[in-house]
Amino acid sequence: MSFFDLLSIPLISAGVFFLLVGSIGLIRLPDFYSRSHATGKADTLGILLILSGFIMIEGLTLNSAKMLIILTFVALTNPTATHALARAAFFFGVKPRFKDDSKIKVKK
Repeated sequence: MSFFDLLSIPLISAGVFFLLVGSIGLIRLPDFYSRSHATGKADTLGILLILSGFIMIEGLTLNSAKMLIILTFVALTNPTATHALARAAFFFGVKPRFKDDSKIKVKK
């Protein structure tokens, strides 16, 4: 195994971890905004790490150049799409979930 193969294994493993965390966040979080935040951040980072690991494994070839273009495209479009979805949800009246404030006693 070369140095780049050894370097790519932690990158791919970290990417799989972040994709798993984003998937769990999609299931466990309570409202649309927190779900989109979790999946937007974790999926972007996970895909970027996995593609970086694949580029390290592939070396300097045409395939790695294509993966670099895909990496750039995902890095630019995924956060933008997540922001656009959250903004559209806000304009259409999707309310964020807040903690219940009725249990807090206010001193007068």
